[in-house]
Amino acid sequence: MAELGIEIKDLNFSWPSGKEVIKSCSLEVPKGEFWMLLGTNGSGKSTLLKLLAGLLSPQSGETRVLPPLGFVFQNPDHQLVMPTVGADVAFGLVEEKLPIVAVRTRVAEALEAVNLLPLQRRPIYALSGGQKQRVAIAGALARRCEVLLLDEPTALLDPDSQIELVASVRRLVKTRGITALWVTHRLEELNYCDGAFLLERGILVDRGETLRLKKRLMELHDHEVMGNE
Repeated sequence: MAELGIEIKDLNFSWPSGKEVIKSCSLEVPKGEFWMLLGTNGSGKSTLLKLLAGLLSPQSGETRVLPPLGFVFQNPDHQLVMPTVGADVAFGLVEEKLPIVAVRTRVAEALEAVNLLPLQRRPIYALSGGQKQRVAIAGALARRCEVLLLDEPTALLDPDSQIELVASVRRLVKTRGITALWVTHRLEELNYCDGAFLLERGILVDRGETLRLKKRLMELHDHEVMGNE
């Protein structure tokens, strides 16, 4: 049996108001694979990712994620805290109390992996949205994260930057053996993953081969649009 990078068993989550968001959800992502989490707006995708990251606590069920874990938010401005690219990537290494030489090496390796090494001294404010997302990913790589969770990381990017980022993450998964779970509703991004899960109103309704799930998600989108007319 393949080693798992991510495992969820019978997970349930409700808001304090009592509204159920995640219902009896179970899924597995094999180590070293790139999977996507699909669903229409309000299906519970981002909530499930936050439960995996430990940002929310479930009412019941189990989550297991290979440590260390990296989380990339939809808006990179919510997680980039230092003034320059290199300093921000290094910031995540503070807890490890590494020698300065080791920190510099890890920062350089991580930035090179996302093609940002020449921008190491660039101010964060001077970066494009796609570059900021790659800095966030570099921070996770510098910490040697085994699992990368990405919550709609292309939502604020232009089409070219969207494809560049998803292709970059796939390359990192395959060359470094990282396990990645990427939340999206963009059908074109499915061309880059190994498999996908489909959430509908907090329930995992399908999983597996991307072409079939792409078709099913299109049907859900069409149904949602018709319901709003």
